[in-house]
Amino acid sequence: MNLNKTFLLGRLTRDPELRTTPTGQPVCNFGLATNRVWNDPSTKERKEQTEFHNIVLWRRLAEVASQYLKKGNLVLIEGRIQTRSWDDKTGNKRYTTEIIADNMQMGPRNEGSSGYNQGYASNPRPQQNQAPKPQAQTEEIPIIEEGTPTTPQTVQNQSPTTENKEEEIDVRNIPF
Repeated sequence: MNLNKTFLLGRLTRDPELRTTPTGQPVCNFGLATNRVWNDPSTKERKEQTEFHNIVLWRRLAEVASQYLKKGNLVLIEGRIQTRSWDDKTGNKRYTTEIIADNMQMGPRNEGSSGYNQGYASNPRPQQNQAPKPQAQTEEIPIIEEGTPTTPQTVQNQSPTTENKEEEIDVRNIPF
């Protein structure tokens, strides 16, 4: 079995360009920069290397990217690597390698703006004079908090009727 799958997390190097093929299919292209940081063992210096990728999105994914993404936005791309070739005007054979996106996840969005921002803050805190937005939630969702031990043998039960109790999981009660 063979596998051609890639995941890239990086920033757009240019605004997405949306075009339509002669058959009416929307296609979008943009550049994506990813970087790698490491310490050189011989000099103890911090080094950084940036790679640039050509991203291609089709159909609805292309429309969404062109509508919401801008240069500098953080985006996660899942797709496959494809190399294609063509003959240029002088008859020389040319090659390009692209990432054909199957899925895309946009980075954090800045409140108060229509597009996606360049920052990392995904949960901005409300101003002191503003009340937090009410959350319509009918079911208690368990939350794992920092500093809480999470081993396979214990589960933290945080329901409104019980205080923080730890209960052991009996492997005989697991249905598989």
